Amino acid sequence: MNCIIIDDDATSRLITRNLCAKSDRINVDNEFSSAIEAIKYLNTNNVDLVFLDIHMPTFSGFDFIKTLKNPPKIILTTSDKNLALEAFEYKSVVDYLVKPITKDRFDKSLLKLESFSTLVENKKTVQKTTSEFIYVNVDRRLVKVSIPDIYLVEAKGDYINIKTQEKNYIVHSTLKKIEDKLPKETFFKAHRSFIINISEIIDIEDNSVLIQKEVVPVSRSNKSELMKMLNLL
Repeated sequence: MNCIIIDDDATSRLITRNLCAKSDRINVDNEFSSAIEAIKYLNTNNVDLVFLDIHMPTFSGFDFIKTLKNPPKIILTTSDKNLALEAFEYKSVVDYLVKPITKDRFDKSLLKLESFSTLVENKKTVQKTTSEFIYVNVDRRLVKVSIPDIYLVEAKGDYINIKTQEKNYIVHSTLKKIEDKLPKETFFKAHRSFIINISEIIDIEDNSVLIQKEVVPVSRSNKSELMKMLNLL
């Protein structure tokens, strides 16, 4: 996998490059002290991954991501522990590494990278091979909802809340009914009250997953099955 490193600090670039050199998965094509120079490079070169510092003079890492129409996968590197939620709003962000970066944490990030790539490919496959839509009854109207856009379904008493990228839908139904309608390759009942779209998982920690900005519990009995679906190494 080809990558570039963007960081205004020369020592940080060297540390990241040395960590990459210890892995047979990553090949460093180039490195930049300026995000603007990196954008010029990407206009004529393709890379699979960017190691990106957030805090840089004049043009931040977030500015860099917003500039790219089709950004590659990105692993953020930063000394700031407080921007993780904002960082994961960007779909291209795979992981968030806090400096100083240890080899153990770096290796875990590469595992996340492989899982992320697998999920993206699974999502593309599901979109091609399964029904694209379901129809839900909202206020006596049948509303067409794109299945790939659903990232979470939450049970609330006699209703379910279907959450999509654009809008949420409160429907008088049960979790079981919608579970039967969703493709099992991508949707997983993580808890008695939640169904998650595994291709939208950002992070997993202990018995919870982060999807969009929401932390969703995973029951202990279901966690091992979820791990199998993610094809973890």
